[in-house]
Amino acid sequence: MLEERRGRYVSGVALAQELGVSRNAVWKAVESLRKEGYDVAAVTNKGYTLSQDNDLLSPASIERHLPDSHPFDISVRKRVDSTNAEARRRALEGAPEGTVVVAEEQTRGKGRPGKSFYSPASTGLYLSIVLRPSLRADQAQYLTTAAAVAGARAIERVAKKEALIKWVNDIYCEGKKVSGILTEGAIDMESGCFEHAVLGIGVNVKSPEDGFPAELAEVAGAICDDGRGAVRSELAARILVNFWELYQTIESRSFYEEYRNRCFLLGKPIVVTRNGTRIRARAVDLTEDFKLVIELPDKTTLELPYGEVSTSRG
Repeated sequence: MLEERRGRYVSGVALAQELGVSRNAVWKAVESLRKEGYDVAAVTNKGYTLSQDNDLLSPASIERHLPDSHPFDISVRKRVDSTNAEARRRALEGAPEGTVVVAEEQTRGKGRPGKSFYSPASTGLYLSIVLRPSLRADQAQYLTTAAAVAGARAIERVAKKEALIKWVNDIYCEGKKVSGILTEGAIDMESGCFEHAVLGIGVNVKSPEDGFPAELAEVAGAICDDGRGAVRSELAARILVNFWELYQTIESRSFYEEYRNRCFLLGKPIVVTRNGTRIRARAVDLTEDFKLVIELPDKTTLELPYGEVSTSRG
């Protein structure tokens, strides 16, 4: 109720009447919210209001920015090992498509195989969506690339910064990595299609109070360096809406040209890491199914379906 009326005062009497409880119960509920970190102001003869700058995540705070007919079942956790792991557990238990897990903090955020995604409390957005796509396993890249476009659009809308994509699953603003995407799933071995997929996206919304760890300081950035107020819930909603729109016609790859235009590696010298070996090459193009076309020093070309690449500067 406070989310729906954010920035406006609501009297304790009105809240009590609408909820069918005593004013004392309303006061206790407000105290509980404050202990959780919500900035709720109280003024005599005016009532309670949730601050416009309150940036704690909740289903209500996210749904406030979603259309009434949205397909998502959203839950928010204070802390999880990873939202992808939690979403996969729910998918295996039969959770329907559109189940969304959001967390304030991840203790074991997932990145590329063997890597983690730094996920401190209160400064980032970490969410995963349960999907049940009619895609083959070799089309998994469609989900990742659609999410990259959806995330880039959302970041530009909320942060007013240009968002570019580093093939295949990272989003950059002003030369710094601000977001990573990870798609995981289970495959039916007979059909070769997904039984379920889990799409995870993490965004560095604000810089951690103590800064990023030393090993990330050179490459990691945040979309809101100016310490702006409540943007995480709006960002979550815009990512979900943008992705869902693309997902409805995922096999058409309608977002291919936008993905390609945002892909800043094309035309540049890069380093490809394959089987522990670093190979210098040049990123030439992107195939229609999102493979990266690279040119090797001997002028031969290869199409990479996945892999770790970086600019030649590292």
